[in-house]
Amino acid sequence: MQVPALRSLLFCCAVVSPIINATTLEQSLSESERLSQTAQSSQKRIEQLDDASQAMLEEYITTVAKAKALEGYNEQVSELIAAQHQELQSYQQQLEQLQETEAAVMPQMRRMVEVLAEFIAADVPFLPVERADRLSALQALLPRADVSMAEKYRRILEAYQIESDYGYSLEAWRGELGVDEAQRSVEFLRVGRVMLYYQTPDGHESGYWNAQAQQWETLDNSVRRPLQKAIAIARQQKTADWLELPVKTLVLEVQP
Repeated sequence: MQVPALRSLLFCCAVVSPIINATTLEQSLSESERLSQTAQSSQKRIEQLDDASQAMLEEYITTVAKAKALEGYNEQVSELIAAQHQELQSYQQQLEQLQETEAAVMPQMRRMVEVLAEFIAADVPFLPVERADRLSALQALLPRADVSMAEKYRRILEAYQIESDYGYSLEAWRGELGVDEAQRSVEFLRVGRVMLYYQTPDGHESGYWNAQAQQWETLDNSVRRPLQKAIAIARQQKTADWLELPVKTLVLEVQP
């Protein structure tokens, strides 16, 4: 009876053993597949990390390059600012010097205009309106802040030049002599600034400005034709020729 029982046990062992081996194999295959998937997943993560690292490296290199470029730009800007600061200081110094120059020149220019006014007042009274207008324009020009010092000085010199040119020219013009009811139209003749004559349009009266007496005086009829000739030459109606006109000598008394 014991022998059949042993045989049964051996049979059971023989049947169970293949079953156990199949299960173990399946488990091993499953574990191997899981490990393979884990390895693939890890590889993907490694590749992703590598790509991220490469991107970060490239970004770092780009950032460093930009930083160096920005540093160079900042240096250039700093140099430019320093140069502009020096230039601004130079302009400030020039402005201060200009203001000092203006403070020194303005009184001189005012004096030049005053002297010109005194000279015109003491001179032979020709072209009174034109000369008075020019003088008034200079007097109004001096205090103007919108006109440069150079322009003011140029205008003053121009006025002086015009007054100087009067001394070397012959000029005739029609104007009014006298005041109020005694006013009449005459022909004026200026010979430099030495003599100033007048003659009525009909030629019946001629005269000159007596600078010493500061008044007009009449001349005799002997100067009628010479004066008419001189007026015609001044108006370029006749060719230049010798002029024979009376000249009043101004006697100056010099105190010892």
